[in-house]
Amino acid sequence: VIFRADLASLLAFHVGRGEVIYFVGCIAHAAYAPLIRKLNRGEPAVVFTFGMMVAGTVLLALYSWPAVLATDWAALPGIVWVTLVYVAVAASAMTFVLLQYASLRLPAAKVMAYTYLVPSWVALWELILHGVVQPGLVLVGVAMTVVALFLLLKE
Repeated sequence: VIFRADLASLLAFHVGRGEVIYFVGCIAHAAYAPLIRKLNRGEPAVVFTFGMMVAGTVLLALYSWPAVLATDWAALPGIVWVTLVYVAVAASAMTFVLLQYASLRLPAAKVMAYTYLVPSWVALWELILHGVVQPGLVLVGVAMTVVALFLLLKE
């Protein structure tokens, strides 16, 4: 699904700095769900998420402060601001609230199993927003992901 069922894309895959950063993020994300029960002291998911987002903002600001100062924020087009708000609110905060809510009520393995559907959701969004129908092999990959999810979630 990730390589769009294209062997050439898979073979051309190169592990660069961005892929390493993404991989570290994936490891942190995978460790996050089991740690939520240990780190949560009874506060609601929204409060827990707020603390996590503040800490992440501070760390990101420390790391990227020179780039933040060098950016002409007033000259950025509106779509950049819309994207920033979307990433900060919908893609980050809402995702972590849902992840924390589920992690406090379900086993971590079941919560993380749903993340395997992310590439399938991207394929669905491409169909809905852009009318892009994925090749048959990609749809086979989506079906295999759904079957694997059912097996993982089976009691």
